[in-house]
Amino acid sequence: MEQSSLAERDAIAKRESTVTPQSPMRLRMEKFIKEQQMEIVKALQEVDGSKFRKDEWQREEGGGGITCVLQDGKVFEKAGVGVSVVYGTLPKPAIAKMRVNHKNLDADADNLQFFAAGLSMVLHPHNPMAPTVHLNYRYFETNDDKGNSNAWWFGGGCDLTPCYLFDEDAIHFHKTIKEACDKHDRAYYPRFKQWCDEYFSNKHRGESRGVGGIFFDDLDEMEGKDKENMFAFIQDCLTAFIPSYIPIINKRKGMEYTEAEKEWQQIRRGRYVEFNLVHDRGTAFGLNTPGSRVESILMSLPLTASWKYMHEPEPKTREARLVEVLKNPQEWV
Repeated sequence: MEQSSLAERDAIAKRESTVTPQSPMRLRMEKFIKEQQMEIVKALQEVDGSKFRKDEWQREEGGGGITCVLQDGKVFEKAGVGVSVVYGTLPKPAIAKMRVNHKNLDADADNLQFFAAGLSMVLHPHNPMAPTVHLNYRYFETNDDKGNSNAWWFGGGCDLTPCYLFDEDAIHFHKTIKEACDKHDRAYYPRFKQWCDEYFSNKHRGESRGVGGIFFDDLDEMEGKDKENMFAFIQDCLTAFIPSYIPIINKRKGMEYTEAEKEWQQIRRGRYVEFNLVHDRGTAFGLNTPGSRVESILMSLPLTASWKYMHEPEPKTREARLVEVLKNPQEWV
């Protein structure tokens, strides 16, 4: 008799009982990010006054997801909030590559079943005075033949990308995230803020994508904290999103702007696209995963953007100040 896959066993477990604190972490993470997706969508619909389109999809290999997109809204030109749940198998070369960061992976295995779940979001407002924001929190584990977790780790972060810099917005955003980090470890915020500045960088242009936030990857027991502590940290970071961003978008969404300011927003969005398609590991991983849903992976791209040849902002303008800050990341709190 053929052994059922991890995806099939989890589907049965979810049908037969509710997810509890005693359930496997993969089921608890899936439940949590789906609840958070609905909370965030509800908050954004209140800001915009328009409804998101909700698409549910399945993967043949196991798992699936929910992609919620708002396009041409009153406030957001494009907003995407997506949950993906992926079951699959890691071949031996992939295991060897991952062992660089995760020594607890089984080096002798020919292949390993894996589970990955995450919530990803990118919001691109119409108003150039209102900043774009990105968020992603995810969980990854490998499993033995009986479905027991062997290696696991969490990753994620969120960051703010303004076209016109309001210092008070950057301070508020960073302060809210720092408070969530400090509840768990006061070393987290400075460490993950620096990681964010280094990761979200258009290295080919020598500038950061935005004014940062936090970013981390591969957080496992090597942090000196167990899975429950790491999950609690992820939960606090994710629930900090609404208070970190909603006050900013409500303050900026109705501001007046000129055609020239809108044009600058289009140029900055072009830089955003460059990072996502050239440097972002998540985009590359998604597009290279068999059975991936391309539309969900590329929902992070803005509806409109532009690339002007050799464009430089005029000296001593707000546009020039933004570029200066992006070339020299600042401490906001």
